[in-house]
Amino acid sequence: MPTVAFIGLGNMGGPMAKNLLNNGWAVTAFDLSESALSDAVGAGAVAAPSATDAASGADVVFSMLPAGKHVKSVMLGDTGVFSHLPKGTLVLDASTIDAATARELHVAARDSGIDFMDTPVSGGVAAAQAGTLAFMCGGTAEAFLRAKDVLKAMGNEEKIFHAGPDGAGQVAKAANNMLLAIHMIGTCEALAIGAANGLDPSVQSAIMKASSGNNWSLQVYNPWPGVMDGAPAGNDYKPGFMVDLMAKDLGLAIELAEQSSVDADFGRRASEVYQSLQAAGLGRDDFSIVMQSLVKSDGA
Repeated sequence: MPTVAFIGLGNMGGPMAKNLLNNGWAVTAFDLSESALSDAVGAGAVAAPSATDAASGADVVFSMLPAGKHVKSVMLGDTGVFSHLPKGTLVLDASTIDAATARELHVAARDSGIDFMDTPVSGGVAAAQAGTLAFMCGGTAEAFLRAKDVLKAMGNEEKIFHAGPDGAGQVAKAANNMLLAIHMIGTCEALAIGAANGLDPSVQSAIMKASSGNNWSLQVYNPWPGVMDGAPAGNDYKPGFMVDLMAKDLGLAIELAEQSSVDADFGRRASEVYQSLQAAGLGRDDFSIVMQSLVKSDGA
């Protein structure tokens, strides 16, 4: 049975590790959170005392960590995972980090004889739980072919993309999430205008889904409470993709745009919206909570 070392068992990583187990992979897991590690062990994983111990003997090493600095601290240096792996080991990092750090990791991996890919995901917690994530992969074509089997255990095969060379996965993720933020805000504004003028949000949502305003936020993540079963809006905007994470991703996208001399004006405006939600103490709520800033409490 092939073995995956899974490092990082948070809201996304925990369900992903469980899907690996459910699809016949053995999982050796590590997380700083004892409760997250215990949950994975309860699903069939083997606990490891450190990231390097988890990676020892693994066929594939998979990480899902909060930021680039965390990935570097786990992977690089004399005590890092890279220095303890046999040549040819496949390492996949699904964290959402800046493209420059991803490229640095690619260089370090090559120096160590390791096949590395940046493989950030899209779909949120619901897709992580359902095993239908999209993967955006940066690295060599050879590494991508090796990665597909393990990624299929956590994602939809039709949504596993080889975005391009080193760091391309992170570029694709940053651009995607910037667009997600923009169309979520636009969707909220459109629904708020309709409701303020007497339209039923359910009817208006159906109209827009059948028209040129159709988008992902309308299709699977409607931000108006009660319109869509299972959407965070129907559960007081919990759980879901946190405002804090969207603000982080927008920061990465804007940084990338500036480095590329692209004037991402709508991205910057979206970033200001999510920063204001953070300032209001809503950082741990779902990012669709932007709706509440547009509609009076008695209108929602």
